[in-house]
Amino acid sequence: MTRHIQHSWLSLQDNADPLAPTGQTVRWGVVAPGSIARTVVRDLAMLPDAALHAVSSRSAERAADFAREFGFARHYADDGGVPGFVRLGQDPDVDVVYVATPHAQHYEVTKALLQAGKHVLVEKAITINAHEAQELVDLAKAQGVFLMEAVWSRFLPSMQRAFEIAESGELGTVQWVSADLGFPAPKDLTQRIWAVGAGGGALLDLTVYPLLWALGTLGFPDSLTALGSLNGEGVDEQNVLALGYSGGQLATLTSSLVAHGPRAATVAGSEGVLTTTGSINNPKEIVVRRGWDPPRTERFEPVGRGYVYELREVVRCVQQGVVESPTMPWEHSLNTMRLFDGVRRQLGIRYPNDERISR
Repeated sequence: MTRHIQHSWLSLQDNADPLAPTGQTVRWGVVAPGSIARTVVRDLAMLPDAALHAVSSRSAERAADFAREFGFARHYADDGGVPGFVRLGQDPDVDVVYVATPHAQHYEVTKALLQAGKHVLVEKAITINAHEAQELVDLAKAQGVFLMEAVWSRFLPSMQRAFEIAESGELGTVQWVSADLGFPAPKDLTQRIWAVGAGGGALLDLTVYPLLWALGTLGFPDSLTALGSLNGEGVDEQNVLALGYSGGQLATLTSSLVAHGPRAATVAGSEGVLTTTGSINNPKEIVVRRGWDPPRTERFEPVGRGYVYELREVVRCVQQGVVESPTMPWEHSLNTMRLFDGVRRQLGIRYPNDERISR
């Protein structure tokens, strides 16, 4: 029996010991054994409740190599016109699948897996646009299976603590938030991050992280203004979002694939201010200063690379028959994609997947 539970920005799991065994094994499949899958699977292997069962790739050689490297029991590849991910979805011993394909493939792959009755953790952004995301959510509801967007930072102890501090009132009323994330990505137009067909650009790859700081402290905005620079292929190299709220609060968020930034977040309230050190998607320190008092620093050292926490959340939800995470619920993924669609309208960004909606 599947069930829904109340949504909250604060995780219900015990972050003090995310590796504590429960005795209930969940068997995992992985689609697309690329660099992000390699990083995430290293953390997945740390969970005593997770069994590395199957991996799929378009290439039989890549699937076999990945399975051998990490100890997966089975591997699948495209064969006879049947995609590897479809063959993986037909494996009755797979409980939940992590989808690590480029953004533009998330919809097709996740849809097939949900139709096969599999629980799915799909990399952010959940899809290319809100229309695709809504279809996946509707399908997960109809199938009664778990679906979650893999926004790993949302589960980190440091992020959880920052949101807890903001919610506690220690900063007073939060009035403005700023956050940035950027790095100069090599200008190789053959790479996914620069390919418009893959959903490349700063928006879908980076903006979710600065946005987390606004959403976790102020919620979704009432108004949005976007500025950005696009290259000749129509891919956004960088963008700045200004979010407005009915209570007068503001948030400014910057994402860039052409420049280094401080990678810092600031949450400014009427009684105090919170800042971060270390990248905003995995802050290692939170500094809190109330009024003119001396600052207080809280330090964090995540388990593994930090993906353990979101993976443990998936395991917990699947074990308990919960179809959506209360910390990363469907409505938040849908609202994020709606917000990103609004950004793209203002900046003039279009992806090939958008054409499917207009037909």
